[in-house]
Amino acid sequence: MEVKKVITLKKIKESLWSSFKLTVIFAVAFILIFQQFSFKGIGYTFLISAMYSYGVGFGNGILNDYLNTKWDWITQTNKRVAAGAICTVLYIIPVVMGINYFVFVVFQDVESALFFQSRMMWINAFYILFSLAVATFFHARGFMINWKASVGKESTKQEIVAKTETAKFESLKSQIDPHFLFNSLNVLTSLIGENPKQAERFTTKLSKVYRYVLEQRNKELIPLTEELQFARTYMELLQMRFEEGIEFEIPDETSNEELKIVPLSLQLLLENAVKHNVVSSKKPLILKIFEKDGVLIIENNVNPKEAVGKSTKVGLKNITDRYRLLTKRNVAIINDKRTFKVSLPLLTKNNNIMYTEDIQNSSYVRAVEKVEKLKEFYQNIISYCIVIPFLVFINLWFSPQFHWFWFPMFGWGIGVLFHGLDVYNYNPILGRNWESKKINELMNEEDDTSNWE
Repeated sequence: MEVKKVITLKKIKESLWSSFKLTVIFAVAFILIFQQFSFKGIGYTFLISAMYSYGVGFGNGILNDYLNTKWDWITQTNKRVAAGAICTVLYIIPVVMGINYFVFVVFQDVESALFFQSRMMWINAFYILFSLAVATFFHARGFMINWKASVGKESTKQEIVAKTETAKFESLKSQIDPHFLFNSLNVLTSLIGENPKQAERFTTKLSKVYRYVLEQRNKELIPLTEELQFARTYMELLQMRFEEGIEFEIPDETSNEELKIVPLSLQLLLENAVKHNVVSSKKPLILKIFEKDGVLIIENNVNPKEAVGKSTKVGLKNITDRYRLLTKRNVAIINDKRTFKVSLPLLTKNNNIMYTEDIQNSSYVRAVEKVEKLKEFYQNIISYCIVIPFLVFINLWFSPQFHWFWFPMFGWGIGVLFHGLDVYNYNPILGRNWESKKINELMNEEDDTSNWE
């Protein structure tokens, strides 16, 4: 259930406390700079600092929290940035103008007509730009807090999923060993009573087969050629038990040496066929394994046993679940009462496999890189909004006859503009997201020639 964001009393108290701290910091700084050590001077400085801190800081904090309830920084970034920029400008300008009017006209007895003349307007512009820089800082801080919280939740979620899926995969693989050993010992027990020499040969082959099981049990995928060789050895074991009751066709070669398959999947399917069908010289079980259209088909005729009981389908479920954890391609199972057919996807490259442990996927990395660029852009624009007004103030205060501040204002401003275009991936000539589109185009061309299914 989604929790609706609201402006709580706790947030208001936090904003009030932050504004109080800003009041003290600015007051102490200005007292030391302008040497206002008298009781009146200290009180006046604290009053002015409080007006700006609470008028700009507290008000902007409440505005920021309110906008956060309407638009989410992570899922609605563009709307949140646009709303923040518009609302902040509409709030800052009248508030700063009102505070300045109160300070200069009421406190310092400046004539109201002079307040709107060019020299005072430059001073007002300085205070407005400085306040906008502070507001930009708070908005950037809000974005980073929300982004870190979102990344923390997503990383935790993906880590849980990865560990869960890994545990499930290990659990599925661990089912193979006891299942295979139990059935093999049953076959060996039968052979000991019927044909001791055959049982001895069976034991030798069984040791080789089980060595293969131990070697492959911890692997996610193995070459198809190795699995086919193992399947042939396993069928020879069964043929030693059932003799003419089993016939099988297993290819000696594969169409591609790079083809891979889930380990011991063939053994489970072959074992499943023997378990659920009549195996006799009169009704032999015929098993065929062959490739077709990117899948490996395991096929057997259907002669169901009467007393086998209801199938638990543990073997089939095991294979299906393991493939589901490794690839998006599904295992196909067809039973038309005459033929039972299972199609296993043949995998080639690692990019066809969904490794759930790899939570640092490319999308996450790109998101982190974009956020780093946004942080640099915010730092650039905040620096611009702080330094340029300061230069304007210095220029107009000490040498008003020559307005040299225009040079850094336009030069740095152009740099900030191009920085923003780069961060938001916009090229005035090629358009928005042209770089991403070109990369995807080149990747798609490469996929057409080198990416196998």
